[in-house]
Amino acid sequence: MLKYHNPLFRPPSEARSLILQVTLGCSWNKCSFCEMYTTKQFQPRPFDEIKSHIEQARIEWPNPDKIFLADGDALVLSKSKLLPILELLQVNFPKVKQISSYATPQNILKKSDDDLAQIHAAGLNMIYYGVESGDDVILEKIQKGVDAQGVCDGIIKARNAGFKVSTTNLLGIAGKIHTKQHAENTAKILSQANPEYISFLMIMFPLGDERFIKAFGNDYDPLNQIELVTELRNTLASLNVESSEIRANHASNYLPIKAHFPEDKKATLAIIDDVINNPDPSKMRPEFLRGL
Repeated sequence: MLKYHNPLFRPPSEARSLILQVTLGCSWNKCSFCEMYTTKQFQPRPFDEIKSHIEQARIEWPNPDKIFLADGDALVLSKSKLLPILELLQVNFPKVKQISSYATPQNILKKSDDDLAQIHAAGLNMIYYGVESGDDVILEKIQKGVDAQGVCDGIIKARNAGFKVSTTNLLGIAGKIHTKQHAENTAKILSQANPEYISFLMIMFPLGDERFIKAFGNDYDPLNQIELVTELRNTLASLNVESSEIRANHASNYLPIKAHFPEDKKATLAIIDDVINNPDPSKMRPEFLRGL
């Protein structure tokens, strides 16, 4: 059986993918809202370990459609380290249709356009990219390590290199005081960058919010259920993209939404408005079914 260094995380859409850990942990690991890798010290895995894992995976799972490179940000690896891994994957899994990984804005911005193009040509064709917020105040408060323009530039740079980009955007991360600017400015950079996929999660703190509050400050006042849905509505209302899949159906969301913008925008806003104006618990995901 394939053995992993736990805890192991992957995007919901990678549930049936072969997962290959090419790094352990997250190279940044400072975002105050994220506890995924706080128990791990970041390190790239030795190439021989990766090669052995691939060889074992070929026996146990010979024809995966998709492969996900874990842990937190495989794209922190240099081109010289990524290309041999991708070459091994293409040799051992010639029928694979998608190879993906998480990516931070820093991962993308630090690489040259040519390096990104070569990595894409070698088979890594999709990234899951943490936007969280498009507002500079919020990005600083959550210790994202990059400003809004940097977040936006990273999406554009990745797309120009050929990658499909799926963004993660956090509802509730700004609290009540900053919700308006968070919604408007997140929609602003997403509209500018036009990622293929735009996903919304609602902030949750399964291990407690002490670490987050310490970084954010005492002006954080959490949104209630209707306020969270309203923030989603406000973000989508200000969103003007050319062609993006919209997903707010992650398990953390109270109101599951699946749409394609711009053509579904009017209908989507009408659904959300009905929930806001006519509150009904049956329309919302019950608390016990929510999770990260």
